[in-house]
Amino acid sequence: MEQAASPAPQPASRRLALLLAAAAGLTVANLYYNQPLLGLIRRTFGASARDVGQVATATQLGYGLAMLLLVPLGDRYERRGLIVGMTAASAVALLGVVLAPSLAALLAMSLVLGVTSMVPQYVVPFAAGLAGAGDRGRAVGSVMSGVLVGILASRTLAGFVGGSYGWRAMYAVAAAVMLVLAVLLRVALPVQRPETTMPLRELYRSLFGLVREYRALRLHALLGALTFAAFSAFWTTLTFHLAELPGHYGSETAGLFGLVGVAGALAAPLFGRYADRATPLAVNGLAIAVLLLGYGAFALGGGSLFGLAVGVVLLDLGAQANHISNQTRIFNLDPRRRSRLNTIYMSSYFGGGAAGSALGIAVYERWGWVGVCALGLGFGTTALALLVRSETR
Repeated sequence: MEQAASPAPQPASRRLALLLAAAAGLTVANLYYNQPLLGLIRRTFGASARDVGQVATATQLGYGLAMLLLVPLGDRYERRGLIVGMTAASAVALLGVVLAPSLAALLAMSLVLGVTSMVPQYVVPFAAGLAGAGDRGRAVGSVMSGVLVGILASRTLAGFVGGSYGWRAMYAVAAAVMLVLAVLLRVALPVQRPETTMPLRELYRSLFGLVREYRALRLHALLGALTFAAFSAFWTTLTFHLAELPGHYGSETAGLFGLVGVAGALAAPLFGRYADRATPLAVNGLAIAVLLLGYGAFALGGGSLFGLAVGVVLLDLGAQANHISNQTRIFNLDPRRRSRLNTIYMSSYFGGGAAGSALGIAVYERWGWVGVCALGLGFGTTALALLVRSETR
């Protein structure tokens, strides 16, 4: 059965807020180390671009499965224990990637790594539960700053570590970081009691009811899926595009684009504050328009590093601002069901990301960079059309 929402706790201290942001960023980074390393992995196993691209797809697919199967548990069980346990499990999965003897084994461990890297989806509701209704956008935005920096800086770090020491070294370092982080989280986080005592079978069954009940949830899940598909199509194919430019750039250059994108990531949380007061058409519409401008820069200037850098800032700002606005809105729908609402949204979100990665590689192999740009513009345009149609009905 559902129980009443817990009384609002005192706001998190600045130190705790920083730890939550760091935990979200460091764990989500595990999903993205592979993107600038795909060229190195390809050489290790002598595989095609399409086969190696499945590493990115498998990781995102695992994350999507975790959203569907594990995130609802955040409403049923104490969240600190879930956060700590899954962080430790990430360390084990990362060691499995380090030891993978074949591409097939790497794909399997990448799927497991995706599942165990879903810690941010416990951390974001945890932070939202520490905030009052008027500050929820700010709290979500603060944690998402860590997520966004983790996503983007992970590519830079992986590019340099992989270029200097090999791709396996990056995953070995990440495994050690996860072990230290698990200890810190166990010591520092307060207990946050469950929001419901509902049996697990009913908990999962209730997901379908939430989809039917909340039109806003359906809309923002679709917007998230489409924009993350556009985001993933670019980042999965970037390393191959850079290798074919006149400079024949490697993993280090691909990683640097993650650093460029941090500028957009740091600005994106401002949309979370705006989302507390403005309409979805204003906030999400602006974010998606910025994403489309990013793909316009890729289409017109994708043959130069400068053109790609401009596009990266716009793409990352647009995609992540849209994501923050989406999450802010769904967390305000029902405090008792935040983890389940997040389950539905994030399952759709990473399903879109996995589709974007797979389609991006397939399109790149057939139509090259022009095809990837057309694909990204198609995803973004579809999202904007859905938003306008929803808001004008």
